[in-house]
Amino acid sequence: MIPARGFEGKTVAVFGLARTGLAAARALIAGGAHVALWDDTEKGRAAATAEGLPLVDLSAVDWSHFAALMLSPGVPLTHPEPHWTVKKARAAGVEIIGDMELLARSIAEAPPHKRPKIALITGTNGKSTTTALLGHILVAAGRDARVGGNIGVGVLGLDDMHGGAVYVIEVSSYQLDLTTTLRPDVAILLNISPDHLDRHGGMEGYIAAKKRVFRNQGAGDTAIIGVDDAWCQQICTEITAANRRTIWPISSGRAMGRGVYALEGVLYDATTTRVTEVADLLHATGLPGRHNWQNAAAAYAAARALGVSVEDAAAGLITFPGLAHRMETVGQIGKVKFVNDSKATNADAARQAMSAYNNFFWIAGGRPKAGGIDSLTDLFPRVAKAYLVGEAANDFAETLAPATPVAIAGTIAAATASAFEDARRTDEDAVVLLSPACASFDQFPDFEVRGDAFRQAVDDLARANSGAEASA
Repeated sequence: MIPARGFEGKTVAVFGLARTGLAAARALIAGGAHVALWDDTEKGRAAATAEGLPLVDLSAVDWSHFAALMLSPGVPLTHPEPHWTVKKARAAGVEIIGDMELLARSIAEAPPHKRPKIALITGTNGKSTTTALLGHILVAAGRDARVGGNIGVGVLGLDDMHGGAVYVIEVSSYQLDLTTTLRPDVAILLNISPDHLDRHGGMEGYIAAKKRVFRNQGAGDTAIIGVDDAWCQQICTEITAANRRTIWPISSGRAMGRGVYALEGVLYDATTTRVTEVADLLHATGLPGRHNWQNAAAAYAAARALGVSVEDAAAGLITFPGLAHRMETVGQIGKVKFVNDSKATNADAARQAMSAYNNFFWIAGGRPKAGGIDSLTDLFPRVAKAYLVGEAANDFAETLAPATPVAIAGTIAAATASAFEDARRTDEDAVVLLSPACASFDQFPDFEVRGDAFRQAVDDLARANSGAEASA
């Protein structure tokens, strides 16, 4: 773990006792701080008790004794309204921070020879794939890369720092809202589309949170920005005008005079006066679909900024094995392939997987985001039939009807079984695609558990149909 420095001998309140909050509590204790932990749920409090961490009812204490409130990113800071702990902290003049800010202060407290390189990756879609891909490229090139944050291990749970390490960190808009001093050597903003608007008070607040990834950069740092959407184009223009860092635009579909871009699946490096053909991404089996071209461009640009050679960066792109729950083939039964895209928690993310197949059996639904699936109407002709689950099922059925056949399946297991029965009756190879376009929280704690439920359903079908040349 990374001991959280800067609060030695002081008491920090920690609210929200899931993965991030518990990791922060451990790191604070390791760094010499005292902690007072609380969660609104019995499950969260039980998790802390199981580790012997000190619980304190934060609703019934004097907040003037706290040096800071370490707030888990899932807890509302400003919208729809500030959480009660936020209100108490502000009333007492107590600083509110997150785990990324604890990392920033720990780096600042470390001697120069122990300070690692930091690469932050954010965006509405693609950030997990890009984070994992950059980590893979760095490790394949012989670098000491530690991957975590909003993916895998919480950032403070990563191995302690040293000067030769590179921390490759996926960071959400919620985490950025709680970060003030972290200065990344490389900052990536992939794209922006409407998401989490209830937590940011609208699109303006969401964009402002994403822009914070660049706020502390200066000379010697690198900003990498996708310019395939209007919001990011504007941000790129703004920070280019500030002229305080190296800026590399990236694109997944158009040539540029400067930056890294992909055309027809071929990745090009135009960061110098010479345009270099880097790699044919059609050979990168772990990066299927055009949407992954932008991820590849960003990871390649970041690797180059961190000192990896063109050849090693290109090799890493081709050997990347792919990311679980993102267009992941989890089994095949006869002519029916099952694709797990559980990480598609909004319509824009689902579009990326849906665009990769011309005719598929679609499992969708969960807790809907603003706008539902209205933006996907141009892809509905590709859907052979939709199997709808969770809170969004009835609304999605109305949006899809009457052009697209639908079934209200209710659960992932039922949807998978029904989709398989229909898909196996077709005359050609078929795809059953789980790409929910929704959050998972109505039925699952996160998209990973949802994806695991889909995989289990496929495994169960494979065993039941072992005579149909099943593999899973």
